[in-house]
Amino acid sequence: MTDQQLARPAVTTGPAALAEPDVGSDSASAIGRRAGRGLGWALVGTLVFKAGSFVISLVMVRLLAPHDFGLYAVALAANAFLIHVNDMGMIAATVQWRGDIKEMAATARTMAIGFSLGWYALFWLAAPFIADLANSPDATLLVRLMSLTIILDGVTSVSVGVIQREFRQDRLMMAIAIGFVFNAAVSVTLAVQGAGAFSFVLGAITQSLVVGALVLRMAGVPVRLGLRRDIAARLLVFGTPLALGLGIESVLMYSDAFIVGHQLGTDTLGFYLLAFNISSWVPGIVGVAVRYVSIPAFSRLSEGDHDDFALGVHRTLVVLVGVVAPIAAAMATLSPAIVDVLYGREWAPAADALRFLAFVMVARMFTAMVFDIQTGRGKTSVTITLNLVWLTTLVPALWYGTSRGGMQGAAAGHAAVALLVAIPFAAWMLHRSGVDMRPVLRLLARPVLAAVAAGATMLLVAVPLDSPAATLFLAGGCGCLVYVLLAVPAQGRAIVRDRVVSALASRRPVRG
Repeated sequence: MTDQQLARPAVTTGPAALAEPDVGSDSASAIGRRAGRGLGWALVGTLVFKAGSFVISLVMVRLLAPHDFGLYAVALAANAFLIHVNDMGMIAATVQWRGDIKEMAATARTMAIGFSLGWYALFWLAAPFIADLANSPDATLLVRLMSLTIILDGVTSVSVGVIQREFRQDRLMMAIAIGFVFNAAVSVTLAVQGAGAFSFVLGAITQSLVVGALVLRMAGVPVRLGLRRDIAARLLVFGTPLALGLGIESVLMYSDAFIVGHQLGTDTLGFYLLAFNISSWVPGIVGVAVRYVSIPAFSRLSEGDHDDFALGVHRTLVVLVGVVAPIAAAMATLSPAIVDVLYGREWAPAADALRFLAFVMVARMFTAMVFDIQTGRGKTSVTITLNLVWLTTLVPALWYGTSRGGMQGAAAGHAAVALLVAIPFAAWMLHRSGVDMRPVLRLLARPVLAAVAAGATMLLVAVPLDSPAATLFLAGGCGCLVYVLLAVPAQGRAIVRDRVVSALASRRPVRG
């Protein structure tokens, strides 16, 4: 079990999907406190985990070749699909079950294990075709090994759901942290010994074993099997559309890996994977942490006043864009310096893709939040519709971009579809569902324009600089300053300044 599996959305398909809502449910303030505590643990834990992953990646790129990264990208893309569909929504069903968990636990666990075994058998047979599709036949065994993690996911699905349901993200973070230590030790050791791409896969399997064992113990739910037809029918009605939507989402996010690999080869795919991983830092840290609590919180808020729900949506989207916009500007303008400083000049081709994938990162964050909002209201079909529209426009754009512009063309095609199709369509669907988006559009103008100005500033400052490190420090610092001055209102800056001055004054020693 990996952090991706633990962070899958726990959604609701509406009050009538599994059971009637609790009449005596928690108040909005109580839900907010519990969600806030869970988000705090999720943010801290995810930040520490991603920081550790970043350090390990710096080690691995110096031990492995781009070809190894390309092979791993194929196994990772295949496993990303399995992670989202293998349990058919049983984790989410556990989170949203409003009756006695013991009543459905045995049935849900039995179904999750059965589906996981079925998916694994299917991908065992399909592994050669998947590898050939990406023009990487050597990845066949890697796909088969990496897919083993979904069987553990099926065994632990109900336990993960119970922990998420109770906002005990501190336990999940502890399990992930311990599992990551084992993953890092195995991956680096194998890489030093020349295991190549198998270093990543065997490390991931080790982490799944460790985290799975810890989760089963932490949840405190007996591991029992059984099957009640009435409960099974309700779980299938709930989980099937969710699994379908998430499966389409995973194909959407990793279709570029297969197209780039198919047209340009495994080595180029390795460079593309590195750029994609860098662009995933923010979704991996902020997005994963938010997803632990966002849908349960929006689900509870949707049962209350509509105006309060709409206000929460407006504030959430504005804060989200305000955080990711300057990061995207920095990635897009300083991508050569970022890659050079972190990974070395031998990985420089990855910067050509990163400058465009930075905009895909914004779209991923925005659409993921829209998914959470919509599914919290019981509208899971929105996920399917949006992902299908995005996917059907993305595949031809990727194919054309790759054939005309190589890796950079693929990334540019992905960015164009993300900005021109995915974000506008997601906003329109949210507006159509009853959440007025006009206030959001007005509020977003300021951070977006500030990010554009910050990006232009970073480009101008970076021109005369030869050192990549100096470019990151000076150009990045100037861009950050410009963004803060333009995006943060004067009143907000004054409040922050006063609090900093007050904090510093309170630390001064008192003279007698």
